Amino acid sequence: MAGQPDGKHPGWPARLGTLRVRAGDVALRPVRLRDGGPWRRIRVRDRDYLQRWEPSAPGTWQERHSGLSWTTQWAGLRTLARRGACLPFAITVNGVFAGQVTIGNIVRASLQSAWIGYWVDSELASKGVATAAVALAVDHAFSDAALHRLEATVRPDNAASLRVLTKHGFREEGLFERYLYVDGAWRDHVCFALTAEETGSGLVARLIDRGGAERV
Repeated sequence: MAGQPDGKHPGWPARLGTLRVRAGDVALRPVRLRDGGPWRRIRVRDRDYLQRWEPSAPGTWQERHSGLSWTTQWAGLRTLARRGACLPFAITVNGVFAGQVTIGNIVRASLQSAWIGYWVDSELASKGVATAAVALAVDHAFSDAALHRLEATVRPDNAASLRVLTKHGFREEGLFERYLYVDGAWRDHVCFALTAEETGSGLVARLIDRGGAERV
């Protein structure tokens, strides 16, 4: 599924197909400047839900989720996408912003590798949204974006994220001790990986076959 290394950055910008899950219709599109309002509202409300899993940064949670913070983040993501270093998607449910999934640190040449990270509105947790979003993003990464390998690092106690990855066949490759500074301390993370050859007809097709989603 992955293309030959050629130094290009295929697969961006892109708007991906829609999957219907329990929460509604899940789709991926590039992040937009006007996503700042819903991004801030969700993340300020979901501080307790998100803060324990995400890398710590200077300033308070409120300060890091101001309107200016989103403008800076969006501009940075747009620049990286244009340089071919990431694929920054907004997750929408029934057309409404509901989270993000990012393919980051893209390395081309003979590696064709990147990492995947994601978060979803807590009110949509355990309703198939993250599972559908990851399936859409991974299939795009291994087809149109011509990548060969994706990695994901997760804290061992992040049960929800672990379920998403293992459901899609990501392999556990090892423990990164004191890997990231998260929630006030250096935290261990488990490294998972998946290559294009392991996805067969694609993660979306698998998810549909299992009855976890429908194409729209």
